[in-house]
Amino acid sequence: MGRLRLQSNINAIEEEPEDCETTSSNKAALACMVNSEIGAVLAVMRRNVRWGGRYVSGDDQLEHSLIQSLKTLRKQIFVWQHQWQTINPVLYLQPFLEVIRSDETGAPITGVALSSVYKILTLDVLDLSTVNIEEAMNLVVDAVTSCRFEITDPASEEVVLMKILQVLLACMKGKTSVVLSNQHVCTIVNTCFRVVHQAGTKGELLQRIARHTMHELIRCIFSHLPDVDNTECSLVKGGTPIKHEVGGIDADYSFGSKSENGSEYNGQLGNVASDISTGLNVMGNSAGKTDSGKDSVPYDSHLMTEPYGVPCMVEIFHFLCSLLNVVEHMGMGPKANSIAFDEDVPLFALGLINSAIELGGPAITHHPRLLSLVEDELFRNLMQFGLSTSSLILSMVCSIVLNLYQHLRTELKLQLEAFFSCVILRLSQSRYGASYQQQEVAMEALVDFCRQKTFMVEMYANLDCDITCGNVFEELANLLSKSAFPVNSPLSAMHILALDGLIAVIQGMAERIGNGLFNSEPAPVNLEEYTPFWMLKCENYNEPDKWVPFVRRRKYIKRRLMIGADHFNRDPKKGLEFLQGTHLLPEKLDPQSVACFFRYTAGLDKNLVGDFLGNHDEFCVQVLHEFAKTFDFQDMNLDIALRLFLETFRLPGESQKIQRVLEAFSERYYEQSPQILANKDAALLLSYSLIMLNTDQHNVQVKKKMTEEDFIRNNRHINGGNDLPREFLSELYHSICKNEIRTTPEQGAGFAEMTPSRWIDLMHKSKKSAPYIVSDSRAYLDHDMFAIMSGPTIAAISVVFDHAEHEEVYQTCIDGFLAVAKISACHHLEDVLDDLVVSLCKFTTLLNPSSVEEPVLAFGDDCKARMATVTVFTIANRYGDFIRTGWRNILDCILRLHKLGLLPARVASDAADDSEMSPEPGQGKPLTNSLSSVQVQAIGTPRRSSGLMGRFSQLLSLDTEEPRSQPTEQQLAAHQRTLQTIQKCHIDSIFTESKFLLAESLLQLARALIWAAGRPQKGSSSPEDEDTAVFCLELLIAITLNNRDRIGLLWQGVYEHIANIVQSTVMPSALVEKAVFGLLRICQRLLPYKENLADELLRSLQLVLKLDARVADAYCEQITQEVSRLVKANATHIRSQLGWRTIASLLSITARHPEASESGFDALLFIMSDGAHLTPANYVLCIDAARQFAESRVGQADRSVRAIDLMAGSVACLTRWDEDAKGAMAEAEALKLSQEIGEMWLRLAQALRKVCLDQREEVRNHALLSVQMCLTGVEGIHLPHALWLQCFDMVIFTMLDDLTEIAQGHSQKDYRNMEGTLVLALKLLTKVFLLLLHELSQLTTFCKLWLGVLSRMEKYMKVKVRGKKSEKLQELVPELLKNTLLVMKTKGVLVQRSALGGDSLWELTWLHVNNIVPSLQSELFPGNELEQSDSKLGEMGKNTLPNETGSAQEEWHP
Repeated sequence: MGRLRLQSNINAIEEEPEDCETTSSNKAALACMVNSEIGAVLAVMRRNVRWGGRYVSGDDQLEHSLIQSLKTLRKQIFVWQHQWQTINPVLYLQPFLEVIRSDETGAPITGVALSSVYKILTLDVLDLSTVNIEEAMNLVVDAVTSCRFEITDPASEEVVLMKILQVLLACMKGKTSVVLSNQHVCTIVNTCFRVVHQAGTKGELLQRIARHTMHELIRCIFSHLPDVDNTECSLVKGGTPIKHEVGGIDADYSFGSKSENGSEYNGQLGNVASDISTGLNVMGNSAGKTDSGKDSVPYDSHLMTEPYGVPCMVEIFHFLCSLLNVVEHMGMGPKANSIAFDEDVPLFALGLINSAIELGGPAITHHPRLLSLVEDELFRNLMQFGLSTSSLILSMVCSIVLNLYQHLRTELKLQLEAFFSCVILRLSQSRYGASYQQQEVAMEALVDFCRQKTFMVEMYANLDCDITCGNVFEELANLLSKSAFPVNSPLSAMHILALDGLIAVIQGMAERIGNGLFNSEPAPVNLEEYTPFWMLKCENYNEPDKWVPFVRRRKYIKRRLMIGADHFNRDPKKGLEFLQGTHLLPEKLDPQSVACFFRYTAGLDKNLVGDFLGNHDEFCVQVLHEFAKTFDFQDMNLDIALRLFLETFRLPGESQKIQRVLEAFSERYYEQSPQILANKDAALLLSYSLIMLNTDQHNVQVKKKMTEEDFIRNNRHINGGNDLPREFLSELYHSICKNEIRTTPEQGAGFAEMTPSRWIDLMHKSKKSAPYIVSDSRAYLDHDMFAIMSGPTIAAISVVFDHAEHEEVYQTCIDGFLAVAKISACHHLEDVLDDLVVSLCKFTTLLNPSSVEEPVLAFGDDCKARMATVTVFTIANRYGDFIRTGWRNILDCILRLHKLGLLPARVASDAADDSEMSPEPGQGKPLTNSLSSVQVQAIGTPRRSSGLMGRFSQLLSLDTEEPRSQPTEQQLAAHQRTLQTIQKCHIDSIFTESKFLLAESLLQLARALIWAAGRPQKGSSSPEDEDTAVFCLELLIAITLNNRDRIGLLWQGVYEHIANIVQSTVMPSALVEKAVFGLLRICQRLLPYKENLADELLRSLQLVLKLDARVADAYCEQITQEVSRLVKANATHIRSQLGWRTIASLLSITARHPEASESGFDALLFIMSDGAHLTPANYVLCIDAARQFAESRVGQADRSVRAIDLMAGSVACLTRWDEDAKGAMAEAEALKLSQEIGEMWLRLAQALRKVCLDQREEVRNHALLSVQMCLTGVEGIHLPHALWLQCFDMVIFTMLDDLTEIAQGHSQKDYRNMEGTLVLALKLLTKVFLLLLHELSQLTTFCKLWLGVLSRMEKYMKVKVRGKKSEKLQELVPELLKNTLLVMKTKGVLVQRSALGGDSLWELTWLHVNNIVPSLQSELFPGNELEQSDSKLGEMGKNTLPNETGSAQEEWHP
């Protein structure tokens, strides 16, 4: 059978094994040893008078045979020279064994003989190679187990009993134990148990040793179970031969039989043992009974002599289980012997069973007979003893169940459910009447289970997700949460225990996350169509890909059924309709589906179900019969079947309904268990009879109770005309009398007790139950489980954390919080994480309105608050991706720390600058941001001494206004602790690392910052509020800059927040300053990266234009510097007109601001110098801005002149663009651009025209020259004639008219030397006119234009500067006019043409010229042409002028 692995450890003298060849001295030593043992036995015998000398005269035999055999052995041992292995051990053991067997020897002699045998057994003399070892071992066992001796005194009796135990244990522990047969092993255990029993009346030491030996024996035997391999199983041929073999034991060697022999131990054992002979006989007999009538004789010789294996283990295990039954049979009455039956025997038996299971372990599953003992008999007893008031028994029961869970859980699904429902959940709550000790033991057991990593997952998968089982996981999780809650009481060990269990479950989930998620967010289950929910099967219970979806689907169905039950209880019709709507019942109801709904749905109102099933409606009757078919009454007693049937609903009161119900029941019962009954009518009559008996026996109003005889008489001839067996009816009668059938079953509340009928039902169900799902270490169902338990868990941990006072409890809670956070994050349960954050933030004490004088020190002294704070920020840093509304609470904490001056100064600044400072890989020294932190400091808030060291120095400062006492050691230590805590929090990482946050979380963080900053108030707010708002804004800007790649996500909110601040501020303040400069900073930093957002960013700068005047004035210079930097850094990134419009507007405003204009002009120079950054998009805008600077009186005239130069210089750009357009573009595009360029040129001319009216002479004159340059230097640009006409009208003529007006209407003081300006203007007119004469003369409107020129000359001839006509103009006008007329004559524009209707241009010209310089005509056109023209002029008169343009149209074609 294989070696036993355990070696002897009781007083064993073990010799070191030597080489195979034993030396002669060694042989001699063995001979000497046996010799000394013979001597010892003889010596003790001689002291006894009976053995001292037997020289009886005339008698052949001088000595007693016992002494004689010992002496004979003595002679032989030294003669044996060959190997001891070759000598039959029987030869040297027999004499000692005879002494042991003899009832003539007294206790001392028997004791010494036992010692000798023990010595020989433990000295390695015997091993498996020894001759005839089998017979020798059997002899030893037979002799020792039937040991007899005379009792002289109690002490010596105890010694002998002890030595019997010693020898039996040595037999089992030696190498040779494997040759013992099944029969002998059973005998050893039985003998040992009898000694245990006997020891009850003896000394304490013997009791202890006997029990210890029993334990060792069981361990020894069952440690062998895993070694029994298939070949050895073949000895026993599976289940059936075991049964034969057991019968054999019964026939050949019944355990109990010896105890009836009064001579044994002089009759002492017999009397006591007979007390529990019922229990002892079980070991031999009960097994025989179960195999009723099997013939076991043929197997005797064979199986009983087989080396021991599973058969004896089955026997022994059965015997141990039966010891638990003994207590039931005997009741708990006091006994004569000292074993206290109420606790002692079950405890002893449970201890032995526990050892057997520990060592047999998973091997039990390979042996059906053993397994069925565990599943049924053992577990049934465990359920019963689980409710024992003894905490020792309860503790042992829980240990056994834990071992069974470890080794055999796959076979014990429903038993485990029953144990948790009926024992653990019942005892853990005081409301079921359990004592505190029971509660504590049950809770400890539960926590031990929770520490098994897969326990809760398997409970959930196998029970909670099975419609026929209870929600054990949910109940246990709720129990732990509730038990951890200290309600109106201080924290006790029990609360901490429950918390440990809860946290063990949570940490198990957290650990599984590391092993890879199965599916972090499982797909929702949907039932598309009706499938019978009770028929769901899984393809493969070992493949997670198969069983996980299956289990989740089942759980979904179970939840829906519960909701359906709820609806049904309110209105049965609506309940069924609801289930049809969710595809759990078919659209057209069928009886089977409704029956299964009633049968498998927990929480239904049993009264309503009873009414439905008892209804006479045909459909209801069909449902009733289908309902009965869901029961399995195979091999079940009628009363048990009836109990189970009536437990599922309330039996209606009316007799017809009862009849219908019982008919359905009887039909089903007869169909499955027809053994005794003749037909289903017999079953019906008997069922009715039982219901009546039940009412008779258990209704208080029935005074005269039915007797057994009455009951039997009432049931005569019901079995197809015959009588039923009397014993059968009697058994039914007593069962009903003892145990009422409850026709009003309790409504699912609480945890049901395990009744015998329920146990039988459970055993039936377990045969058909779905396989047990074993989970590995991956997170298959954690998402669903955590969703169920997270709320109560967070609440429970929080309450304990709140009540706790010890640091280790704090740490346990913190570990729990972190595990919850990890699970929530990994399974994307954002609400749970938010709840956790809210809960934790309360414990930081940072949110409490501070009533403490020195909050920093109070915080330093409060360990709990510090731990909570570190945890909140750890969660924010690790799992920030999944925080949503929780950011608000986190920010409240940060703001509080900020107010206390505890934040590192870098929190906001670093956050923003980090990304800038880190050099791009592959580049040298990074380009620092144009707005360095020093400048921010200068612009930004005048910081108070914030930051850790600032706060510390305040604490230590002794030179303040009022003298402060030196801080104490404690204060310094508290402060130090506070600082360390804040460092551990890494608060700045939340913002610097925000670029790694998921989009949704980032958005929520930004919203939380905006929310925390509060809505800006018109008027003044308190300094503290403003400080908070500034700080939040800093952080908001920081995360905006850190997330430039996702600016689109944040921009809207950030912009609106800044807009609110800007629009609601009427006085300069730190907040508006931070807002404006923050906005500029964002634009500066993001423009290079986000061209698609450039317009959006730049449009936001229009907020600056909306600043209240006082505010704008205060910050104008700095704003301009920033805008200037922005432009210089990003000019190439600003492409659209919209963007430039904002920039130009900002720059224009600065033109008239004393401090800001310098920077503004600087920026404009940057854009316009050499047309560096001028584009068609910004051209007009820049020209307008430059005009603002040209007109501005702020700064020197020199700057205005430079501004004019910039404007004038921009013509070169227009020329360049025009050339590019011709070269590169398609004709249509080129034409369009050409038009645009023309319009820009006109705008430029108009802008310069405005500057020409400036009060300052050099500016005015410079502008005039620039206009002239712009109008004359455009040969490269194609400008249409119409544009030139516009230019004359809108620019030249308007300017001349305006200048005239100024010259005449303003004092010399305002406009110095207007005369010179007028001269320049006039020269400009003629120069441009002559330059364009050729093109313009071809236009039909030339005449009108020319008259415009003439009328201006005429006006200038008459103009009065300072009240008198200007000499210079008087000289200049004729000269210019003469020059112009000459050119016109030369070019052939001004010639007289005689034609019909006259030559109006000629005539009109002279009409005007004669008004200016009458002599010019004769000077330029001498001869007779003059008279003709004079006569015509006289006729026409001045009134012809308005029509001239019309009349000249057809005549003018040079």
